[in-house]
Amino acid sequence: MSTERCPCLSGNPYDECCGPLHEGAPAPTAERLMRSRFSAFALGLPAYLLDSWHPSTRPASLELDPDQRWTRLDVVDTRSGGPFDSTGSVTFRAWWRTDSERGTLGETSDFVRERGHWYYVDGVVSASS
Repeated sequence: MSTERCPCLSGNPYDECCGPLHEGAPAPTAERLMRSRFSAFALGLPAYLLDSWHPSTRPASLELDPDQRWTRLDVVDTRSGGPFDSTGSVTFRAWWRTDSERGTLGETSDFVRERGHWYYVDGVVSASS
């Protein structure tokens, strides 16, 4: 069991936070799915990102930039997306860096729950640098 801190910065160890979701456990809420997706970007898990993307908006493939490191996540707002909801949205700000640049990405992401699983549908980028 790993006691390493989860990349989503929940304060929990990876094995108790996003790790089980990356292994196939369903996310209980839209926010947990969003956090697990951030961790998947941070850990370089494109297959998980595609699997957790709703089929209606999922791209055919996804290539992650190996030079881009995702370093911080702040959840700004969550609307609906609880265990008994069928839709939800999460507004967040994520920090990234490369060897020569640093920046942030702000987004409000929309999620839908179908057959007990949350899926990312799409998002509106609010600001980036």
